[in-house]
Amino acid sequence: MEYKTFLIKYAEIGTKGKNRYVFEDVLCKQIKEHVAHLGEFSIRREYGRIFLEAESTYDYEDLIEELQKVFGIVGICPIVVEEQVDFEAIKKKAIAYMQESYGDRELTFKVNARRANKAFPMKSMELNSEIGHYLLEACPNLRVDVHQPDVLLNIEVRNQVYLYSATIKGAGGLPVGTNGKAMLLLSGGIDSPVAGYMISKRGVELEAVYFNAPPYTSERAKQKVVDLARIVSGYSGTIRLHIVNFTDIQLAIYEKCPHEELTIIMRRYMMKIAEKLAKENDCQALITGESIGQVASQTMQSLACTNEVCTIPVFRPCIGMDKQEIVDISEQIDTYETSILPYEDCCTIFVAKHPVTKPILEIIKRSEEKLSDVIDDLMEKALTTVEVVEAKVEDLNSVG
Repeated sequence: MEYKTFLIKYAEIGTKGKNRYVFEDVLCKQIKEHVAHLGEFSIRREYGRIFLEAESTYDYEDLIEELQKVFGIVGICPIVVEEQVDFEAIKKKAIAYMQESYGDRELTFKVNARRANKAFPMKSMELNSEIGHYLLEACPNLRVDVHQPDVLLNIEVRNQVYLYSATIKGAGGLPVGTNGKAMLLLSGGIDSPVAGYMISKRGVELEAVYFNAPPYTSERAKQKVVDLARIVSGYSGTIRLHIVNFTDIQLAIYEKCPHEELTIIMRRYMMKIAEKLAKENDCQALITGESIGQVASQTMQSLACTNEVCTIPVFRPCIGMDKQEIVDISEQIDTYETSILPYEDCCTIFVAKHPVTKPILEIIKRSEEKLSDVIDDLMEKALTTVEVVEAKVEDLNSVG
């Protein structure tokens, strides 16, 4: 069956009361942006409903895949439309729909009518009964099951009549742009792209920062992170990726500070730089992919030392997840295969052999005093030489 109209269902937006129209506006904008490259589409709204209508040819599978990336959508329903708000027309459309959609397959069904148009003379229960009766007569392969039907035929009577039986699961969450903006610390690993995806799902717009360490890390390592940002941008929208040259700061830490404290001190300076960039770009929070106890820098004591340098919130959506749970999400959002490419990032190049797992803040601060003669200049240089890349999913397969 060729569908021209899709009912877009949302859930959480419906709880927003008088502000619901704001969320609906953003959701409609997000839908338009996601499907624009697939053909000509229009969006219209009726109370509590959003309809996407195809005005040109399009690929059904591509459209569904794109809509499933739009945060705020919980269900996508391909529907058929009956222009006549008339029982005989509805009856004929329902029979044709079931026959064309399911053929002669042996199935159970239930009719679920909703009469939003109160001028229609039949009540919902009456419509359920009458349409069900005619379907049984016209389709001997169908049987009624009101408890666990194979097919739930939904009929919505509005200014037009909408019929549908399939609800394709959406991404859920809230539309991107309805809950501010945050700066994601994006590495080449598995966790941070997942963290960015999860916070974006709550309606947060993303920017990202990557700490590069040439010549100790390669151009391929940098490109890997750009590609990860592009994959995540398929859900979040365009991500401005700030690439920071971190080599000189890492070398100074390596030369002047105890080696068992390298990871913690390096992480603290990353957070300082990320917060500076966040404030310059109107971000209200930082996002990291840390999970308690996963590595030495992610113990409770280490996280407390890292947090101490921050004055804005740090969101860690993976904090209570084990590695397999994070991997499962990375596979779902298609970042996993890129994340495991064997290109080292700066965190793995300068790792200590025996890192401290229970750092004491006062001791870490005393170690950082050894950097006092150089760190301000190095920080300034790192911040003034930032490279910014606009990561867009459509550029994923481009060269470089």
